[in-house]
Amino acid sequence: MRKLALAAVAATVTAATLFAPAVASATPARGVTATVLSQWTAGHTDYVLRKITIAPGSSDSPGTTGWHTHEGNLYGRVLEGTLTHYKSDCSVDGVYHQGDSIMEPAGADHVHEGRNEGTTPMVLEVLYVLPHGAPLADDAPNPGCSFD
Repeated sequence: MRKLALAAVAATVTAATLFAPAVASATPARGVTATVLSQWTAGHTDYVLRKITIAPGSSDSPGTTGWHTHEGNLYGRVLEGTLTHYKSDCSVDGVYHQGDSIMEPAGADHVHEGRNEGTTPMVLEVLYVLPHGAPLADDAPNPGCSFD
């Protein structure tokens, strides 16, 4: 009886795995470290100041934030290195060098990825301006670009 029950469970799990709809998975970050420098809340808005470092990688596997969106606007400044910023149509919408500023708009229609395609660490200071309680970022699947 026990063997029959285990076989039924195994068959159910196998069928669920084979016939379940495919789920788009987020692209993972590589080589990213971050430190919260300061955070506060005013009214219904959270402000988080972070220092983000993206390590260099190889030419075919650079350090990356992975594809993601934000529920609020972000304002950043490159402290070191170079940030290459991609939007969801796979085009580069900016290459930012030391001293440059970047703004990332809020919303699920602004899927993007930041990459360090250089040979030295890229360091960015970022102010997140988010609805109270929102995550810093929402992971997104690769929108169809030939790179991850």
